[in-house]
Amino acid sequence: MSLALSTLIYEWRRYMAAVVALAFAGLLVLLVVGLFMGIGESFNAPIERSPADIMITNASSTTLLSGNTGVPRRLIPEFYMYPEISQVQDLETNFAAWQNDPNAGGKAGKKADAQSQRNGVVAYAIDNKPGSVTTPTDFGPDVRAALDEPFAIAVDESSLGPLGVKVGDKASLNGSTVTVRATLHGYANVAIQTVFMSRQTALLLGLAHSGSQSGPLLIKVRNPADASAVVDMLNARAHGQYRAWTRAQMANANRGQLLKDNIIGIMLIGGLVIGGLVGLVITWQTLRGAIFANIKEFASLRALGVSMGALRWIIMELSFWVGVAALGMTGALVWAVTMVAGLYGLPMAYPTQWVTAVVILLLVVAIGSGFLSLGVLKKGQPADLLR
Repeated sequence: MSLALSTLIYEWRRYMAAVVALAFAGLLVLLVVGLFMGIGESFNAPIERSPADIMITNASSTTLLSGNTGVPRRLIPEFYMYPEISQVQDLETNFAAWQNDPNAGGKAGKKADAQSQRNGVVAYAIDNKPGSVTTPTDFGPDVRAALDEPFAIAVDESSLGPLGVKVGDKASLNGSTVTVRATLHGYANVAIQTVFMSRQTALLLGLAHSGSQSGPLLIKVRNPADASAVVDMLNARAHGQYRAWTRAQMANANRGQLLKDNIIGIMLIGGLVIGGLVGLVITWQTLRGAIFANIKEFASLRALGVSMGALRWIIMELSFWVGVAALGMTGALVWAVTMVAGLYGLPMAYPTQWVTAVVILLLVVAIGSGFLSLGVLKKGQPADLLR
């Protein structure tokens, strides 16, 4: 075990402030990233959990968040001409006005009671049968059976509070009465609540697409391993009518679009800069104080013939291990916060590139703090031991 690591272990109290400062700097950045990317994951959930291997959108679409993603409905039969494709369905999504009904069986949408809640929601319509390309794979038989009932809906368990309902309650969706028959897990959305229903219920509620345009298309191929090749083939033959994506490509595009948002980008960069500066100042001053407290030990090493260069290397290595300890604490804090957020239905997601950026940031700040603290060694002269 090196001298630097031994010093950190046996005198950890002196260096704890530096570790904590770095850990919270990393936590600050990751929480901002996790929150906004969690919102993106909420939008992605119905797509990523679909059996679909390919998505078809408007040729000009860059993500599902970029506005018009619909395609001409006449294209649906054409995709069945490809032997690699086994199933094609359009994704039915629409916005709807939600009004809960505090008194089940009462006049939904007309209550002026304080308990009454009005919200906008996103309605997803699924083909309610096993293996359907529009039905998420985690919809069990109980959920599908519940949605077979006309005017039945399912919501994420975290949405019950914001929507002001519980299982069995009635509510108004675009002025029509619906009943909450099932709850889901993993579809929390802090931006706008999501409700699921069968395609037949969507038709009854007037929420299904009509006319010559449909929503984006979900496609299942016979061999999922061929999805990328089929996407390339479809794009080569699209002639500007549509754009094909693998499911992973679409999910990554949605995440990238979220990070490109100007306000979100400024907040993320601001968090990175502020976290780095705060961590640098506190870590620098803490390391400087800890080294100064051990100045006689460093003077003794110099008296024994240890060169100034070797002592500087000990300080730099010590600062590196402080950064490593901070990374461990950051990981524990992020895990704890994510668990607590999950209990309240708040989704969190951490892209690999941002986690890597935070790891590099903390190590750079730790090593930079050690570099700024090297001047303290000049105060550790062997002659001082005789005083």
